[in-house]
Amino acid sequence: MLLYKDKTKSAEKRAEHLLGLMTLEEKVGQLVQPFGWQTYEYKDGAVTLTESFKEQVKNGGVGSLYGVLRADPWTGVTLENGLSAKEGAEAVNQIQRYAVEHSRLGIPILIGEECSHGHMAIDGTVFPVPLLLGSTWNVELYRDMCRAVAAETRAQGGAVTYSPVLDVVRDPRWGRTEECFSEDPYLIGEFAAAAVQGLQGERLDSDGSVAATLKHFAGYGSSEGGRNAGPVHMGWRELLEVDLYPFKKAVEAGAASIMPAYNEIDGVPCTVNTELLEEVLRKQWGFDGLVITDCGAIDMLAAGHDVAEDGLDASVQAIEAGIDMEMSGEMFGRYLLEALHQGRLNVEVLDRAVLRVLTLKFKLGLFDNPYVDPERAERVIGSEEHVGLARKLAEEGIVLLKNENGALPLDDRSGKIAVIGPNADAGYNQLGDYTSPQPPEKVATVLKGIRARLAKESERVLYAPGCRIKGDDREGFEYALACAKQADTVVMVVGGSSARDFGEGTIDLRTGASKVSDNSWNDMDCGEGIDRMTLGLAGVQLELMQEIHKLGKRFIVVYINGRPIAEPWIDEHADAILEAWYPGQEGGHAVAGILFGDVNPSGRLTVSVPKHVGQLPVYYNGKRSRGKRYLEEDSKARYPFGYGLSYTTFGYDRLKITKDSIGAGESAIVSVDVTNTGSMAGAEVVQLYISDVVSKASRPLMELKGFAKVELAPGETKTVSFEIGKEQLQYIGRDLEPVVEPGLFQVHIGRNVNDTLSTSLTVREDG
Repeated sequence: MLLYKDKTKSAEKRAEHLLGLMTLEEKVGQLVQPFGWQTYEYKDGAVTLTESFKEQVKNGGVGSLYGVLRADPWTGVTLENGLSAKEGAEAVNQIQRYAVEHSRLGIPILIGEECSHGHMAIDGTVFPVPLLLGSTWNVELYRDMCRAVAAETRAQGGAVTYSPVLDVVRDPRWGRTEECFSEDPYLIGEFAAAAVQGLQGERLDSDGSVAATLKHFAGYGSSEGGRNAGPVHMGWRELLEVDLYPFKKAVEAGAASIMPAYNEIDGVPCTVNTELLEEVLRKQWGFDGLVITDCGAIDMLAAGHDVAEDGLDASVQAIEAGIDMEMSGEMFGRYLLEALHQGRLNVEVLDRAVLRVLTLKFKLGLFDNPYVDPERAERVIGSEEHVGLARKLAEEGIVLLKNENGALPLDDRSGKIAVIGPNADAGYNQLGDYTSPQPPEKVATVLKGIRARLAKESERVLYAPGCRIKGDDREGFEYALACAKQADTVVMVVGGSSARDFGEGTIDLRTGASKVSDNSWNDMDCGEGIDRMTLGLAGVQLELMQEIHKLGKRFIVVYINGRPIAEPWIDEHADAILEAWYPGQEGGHAVAGILFGDVNPSGRLTVSVPKHVGQLPVYYNGKRSRGKRYLEEDSKARYPFGYGLSYTTFGYDRLKITKDSIGAGESAIVSVDVTNTGSMAGAEVVQLYISDVVSKASRPLMELKGFAKVELAPGETKTVSFEIGKEQLQYIGRDLEPVVEPGLFQVHIGRNVNDTLSTSLTVREDG
């Protein structure tokens, strides 16, 4: 038996042996990742592999495939021509079988899939977007979700996912805000570690684990002007302390893969940033996994960043800087052999990358078990358990921003309810970007959720779309006003959309009915590549709301959106406001549960919501020196970081700290009693913040350093404790090394960054 086929040997030993048997063509083949949906044709219920794919396998092989099962307008895969859960598994088996049986060395293919909030394939469960997941402040529940996503993906043969997204949000005009957990690096770091643990499980080679790919490394959320992939202006100290912190936590958790960002930092594109990819990632952090580019990133070096003369130069720069695999594979596949023959690339550099690819494949168990069970895929994907988890996450991540005079919850005697707005019954609008096509019956919109909640009295529920997300068409105003006049309560469901053009036609604004049109209407105002200049509602949504408000009805607003909305009129005039982000396929049931008090809202903001776009940036952990106000308005957020209301009330008292003075290597325990002082059971998010009073490098006024979500019955008290030591007190000093400086610290515990109790802690000089 050849050593690389011996299961008893380590992944590293097997990879080294296999590398020694490979030709240059076979080595280069391992570094390319063509688009997977282009490798087969599906017709009359049968999958046929394309001749171009077969040729590529025979002429050196294919290391990886991207998005074999991805379905969306970009791929052209629809509900009609796409593969079901079982068919997808069978197709991947067919692809793998051809690669194993028709390549000289029988090397299996690494199948990579998008799974930001669920496997982006037909039949996959659509969970809420990461912005809502972060708003749950429930790391354990998110870890459970990652286990579910891994199980669904691996059941179809996907072995690596391009998630989690660990970018720190700095400008919410950025269209990819929805893909991020927060503006706070500590909170992102907690979710980052949970993602790795959940996705990768205890063993990468289990049938329910996939390799996690951390992205986008790094600074991607701090682009100039909030424009996607724009340049980043950031010093190394801030980069290490803020944007790299979540990545470091995920690497420490064992992440198997990482993806550099499109952007440049201080003039150096991340794709060729050796200081990031080699000095920090590999030497300082000890990362030994795979580095893969984002799609088209190497092309950008020669046509965009203009730091390379041509494609060959760009390919050599990338692989020398530490890139192991290219998503799309166009540049590596075209130029690496030529670079080797011209002497512009050393074979040792090529071997280094190939060895990392092969090692990951062995760790994933692909050589020993390259095939999956289609029957299992059918059972696991979209299971009732996973759907229930999607609903639970949505319930915990929806944030109650306002509740004037107990407008919520509604009760069964609330009379007629008019559900009005472009997002009231638009399924795709509540799913977010990176979502596969969905049959209408699978997605519970807010209208469907309310009707299901009032199943026996559904005639109490009236509906009108009123308008679209974008555009100035007011044709639906009259019908919406007529519905609202008949109602006792109006639920306005407005916001944004990250739905790409799924060809679903449009709706009749006068009736809300779907209608087929030669030109479907695209309401997309958020998502990748969709950045905005403002944070207000698009189109005539605000105007519709103002007209309906004149009727004097109870006025409830539900936002379905992917970035914070700044609308002062709504903040002032709405009786209650729910921020639901993009809550996934079960979002409508979750919203209805909260509206009627079946669920007590416990979501808390992980991004600050400004009063006006002109206040940006408003992230809470900015520097003390950034100023107090503008001429027109102060610089404070409308709704601060950590904010969120409940249907009950919570009291904080008896803040204690075990020591008021510690050495730099010691720790203290701070605790507080939290009591449910209301009449309804609920969950409170207890938040710990630290303020470094005097430091050699300027610091934020407050920084999140701990949190706990606590369930409390009415009248119940629980003591919540946090340890404060090196991890909570250190920062990146002027020498770019972590340091705990002696001096005074303020310790804050409370319900949001602006509402805390505080005590003091002194760190003594060593010795």
